[in-house]
Amino acid sequence: LHYFYGFTKCNLNLAIIQSDGTFVVHCVPSGSYVVEVANADVIFEPYRVEINARGKIRARKLNYVQPAIVYAVPYPLKFAANSTVRYFRPREQWRIVDFLLNPMVLMMLMSLFIIVVFPKLNSVTDPEIQREMQQTMSMPSYDLPELSELMANWVVGKKKASRSKNLKLKR
Repeated sequence: LHYFYGFTKCNLNLAIIQSDGTFVVHCVPSGSYVVEVANADVIFEPYRVEINARGKIRARKLNYVQPAIVYAVPYPLKFAANSTVRYFRPREQWRIVDFLLNPMVLMMLMSLFIIVVFPKLNSVTDPEIQREMQQTMSMPSYDLPELSELMANWVVGKKKASRSKNLKLKR
C-alpha cells in the first residue's frame, strides 16, 4: 500500500499516516529492517530496527560506512530533517577581487604604475640627485649611431664594401 503525507511517500504494510505525521506498523515479523523516509525536499536519517522473536524492539542509527559503530536511539522513532536537498549548484557570483587578481589585469596595473608613478618619484627626490641626472643626460653621446642606421649599414654595407673594392682595383 502507498500512503502520502505531504510530499513524503511511505510504503507500509497496513499502516495509516495520521494527520500529525505519525504512523504505526502492526504485525511485523521478527527480523532486521531499515526504516527510511523518502522526501523530495528534505533528507532524513535512516534507522535500523531489529525485532527479536519475543517482540523486543531495538533501534539504532544506520551507518553504511562503519556498520560496527552502533548509536542506539529511543523507540518510538522520531524522524528529524537533517538538511534540504540541493539539486543544483548555486551560480558563482561576480566579484571585483576575482577581476583584480586576474594575471592580465595585474600586468596592466603594474605597467600603468611604472608609467605614471615612477616619473613622479624623480621629481620628488633631492635637488642634488636631479642635478646629477641632468649632468648625465647632458653628457655627449659620443656620436653613437642609431640602431636603424646600424642595421641598414650592416645589411647594405657588404654590397657597398664589395663595390668600393672593385672600384679601387679598377683604378
